Amino acid sequence: MLDNIDKINKALFWVQRETALKTRYSRMLSSGDQGEFLQAFSLKVRPKHILELGTFTAYSTICLSRGLFTSNESNEDGIINEDGIIDTIEIFDENVEIINKALDMAGIADRVHLHIGDAKEIIPNLEGDFDLVYIDANKREYIEYYKLIIDRVVSGGYILADNVLWSGKVLLPNPPKDSQTQSIIAFNKLVKEDPRVENVILPIRDGINLIKKL
Repeated sequence: MLDNIDKINKALFWVQRETALKTRYSRMLSSGDQGEFLQAFSLKVRPKHILELGTFTAYSTICLSRGLFTSNESNEDGIINEDGIIDTIEIFDENVEIINKALDMAGIADRVHLHIGDAKEIIPNLEGDFDLVYIDANKREYIEYYKLIIDRVVSGGYILADNVLWSGKVLLPNPPKDSQTQSIIAFNKLVKEDPRVENVILPIRDGINLIKKL
């Protein structure tokens, strides 16, 4: 178990550095408090099947994997879900080299299935249901993602949707009319009114909508 945790921590440090040095949008990284939250939440949920929409450079992927490697009195190796997997989807292929190296460094390459392409086309072809879904992709398509996954999230499972405060724009009396802001406002409203779930918006970084499937 400790070996796995040590690999994860080293990989996160490496990804943070590589992202800053080699990508144009390093601010997209789910680092700091947000990364810590994703790790802690995954440890709490201990998911068997995670779906991530928006891999970027795999920082959040590695954080989400923490729930697959945790202490258990009945298992000396510390692996709760020996067959636990992560399906992660990224529309762009420009960071695949960083992603693959990061997953290998973290010791989770055999647990992660990386899919390159449009999430709306890939999700219907994935097998199984999901215990935990993390949405951090095209903000204009959050509602479409939600509709594709909600019936495949297990009862008691969770969806985490990132950037739902959108730099505070969604809270303004007269929020901007751009498509991203309006799409996030519509998404938050849809979730709030969906009787199949209960939710709370956490003010972590740019806002995380924590959604529990009833």
